[in-house]
Amino acid sequence: MYQFIAPRSTVEIHLPDGRAIEGPRGAPVGEFLKLLETAPAPVVGAIVNGDLRELTYPIQLEARVRPVTMAEGDGMLIYRRSLTFLLDAAFEDLFPDAVLRVDHSVSSGGYFCQVSDPAILTAQNLALIEERMRALVEADLLFARREAPLSEAIAYFEAKGYTDKVQLLAHRQKDYLVLYRLEDHQDYHHGYMTPSTGYLRWFGLSLTDGGFTLRFPRRHSPTELLPMPKYSKLLNAFRQYGDWLDTLGIANVGALNQAIQSGAVREVILASEALHEQRVAEIAAAIAARREQSRIVLIAGPSSSGKTTFSKRLSIQLIARGISPYPLELDNYFVPRTRTPRDENGNPDFESIQALDTLQLGVDLKGLIAGRQVQLPRYNFITGEREAGDVVQLQPGQIVILEGIHGLNAELLPDMPSAQTYRIFVSCLTQLNLDRHNRISTTDTRLLRRIVRDARDRGYTAQDTIGRWEMVQRGEKRYIFPYQENADAMFNSALAYELAALKPLVEPLLRQVPHSRPEYIEAKRLLSLLDWFSPLAADLIPDNSILREFLGGSILKEFKLWRSR
Repeated sequence: MYQFIAPRSTVEIHLPDGRAIEGPRGAPVGEFLKLLETAPAPVVGAIVNGDLRELTYPIQLEARVRPVTMAEGDGMLIYRRSLTFLLDAAFEDLFPDAVLRVDHSVSSGGYFCQVSDPAILTAQNLALIEERMRALVEADLLFARREAPLSEAIAYFEAKGYTDKVQLLAHRQKDYLVLYRLEDHQDYHHGYMTPSTGYLRWFGLSLTDGGFTLRFPRRHSPTELLPMPKYSKLLNAFRQYGDWLDTLGIANVGALNQAIQSGAVREVILASEALHEQRVAEIAAAIAARREQSRIVLIAGPSSSGKTTFSKRLSIQLIARGISPYPLELDNYFVPRTRTPRDENGNPDFESIQALDTLQLGVDLKGLIAGRQVQLPRYNFITGEREAGDVVQLQPGQIVILEGIHGLNAELLPDMPSAQTYRIFVSCLTQLNLDRHNRISTTDTRLLRRIVRDARDRGYTAQDTIGRWEMVQRGEKRYIFPYQENADAMFNSALAYELAALKPLVEPLLRQVPHSRPEYIEAKRLLSLLDWFSPLAADLIPDNSILREFLGGSILKEFKLWRSR
């Protein structure tokens, strides 16, 4: 029998393990989840009926809820975003007249930060900032969230002198902005936050040449800080990119949007591409200067970093200097499939360096650079066995170009003197940030590139690509990023304008991800990021640009390196 009844004062949430929790209607989801006795890592968010939510999200109706921890990508983003606000608040408390800028990510777990007054960068001052941050954590102060009218938010940031934020908001399509408050500090942060400062217990500050590093845990050890490595070569790439942005006059996304809408973006594109070509030419010149000694060029980088286009542009520059490069395919040196190592789940690990016959590779390379004829292998991906390939003999002065994920790992050519190789790391090392406190992940840039390319070249949906991305990242973290400082040269493949160019192509793909799928949360986050960019027409982009590798229309697609006889 059906009848109207008064709503109950309580409501249930249903957990993935089949248990249910009852609590007051309208209570924050975080209060429900406090009943959980154990979790693999600290809980910092929740997925409620398929949507990512903050722990302060009120449960008004019965819901399916999954805790989100710091051992997950979404959870770690929440943690790092909140930690950035904590740092900014502590910094402003102590140095109200200085400007803090959160710039670039560090692979060991951290953000490289810079300040407007170099005199602040002392061990004593850094200790004071960290002490203030820990005091705020101990006080467990709330991050108060509210939706403010856009005009009010712009007026607030104008009064604070935050011209980068004002410039960004000038192009916002929505008429409101979510602001967070911590005591007297108020700011916009792109994405969700922890409920309070008490969640932010794991961090550290370390002086770094020209700035400092805000250290935080990685997902695989969410309550521990990894040792702080030196990353001097990466820092040089950071500084070079900063100089490029100064040259372009594009310091943030707001400035890029202004250039697009004013019609000045052609100059930005041309200058960006010229700076890329200049860097490629510099690397080619360095290789040419060492051509008598360094006969092997190794190129490594993560997925969707633009390695293919970079290799071809480098080859063209080398040819212009009278050097004929010979491309050697690392895939032909896979061990027979029966000998392929297994990962921790028992699956074949083709990305492990043990999946390659490094001994045979070293023998063949020594023979090639000695001028001997070498019978190269060819790997049959159908049978999983190596077969006889081409017989090759290099011409005098010819060099070998070898592209692969292990190019920076010393174990790839253990018996080859380092002086005989020239190693290049290619990746999106930096990216234009939304503003001084809201950085854009270079991993997001590579993922958006890959979604567009996979859809065009492989027929994959955005859901397919997002679903595979976690496994791709795992391989990069194991086999590429730990060795990036081994590079003789770094090439930053990021382009200041590229997210604006990717936006019109990738947004329709992301919108096709069904709400019922786990990949929907990531698609929604990426769409939210792209909302900040004005669209840019692809026909403005040169046909030899690295971005054309992903958008399509690259003049270099059919370019083949000259081979020896």
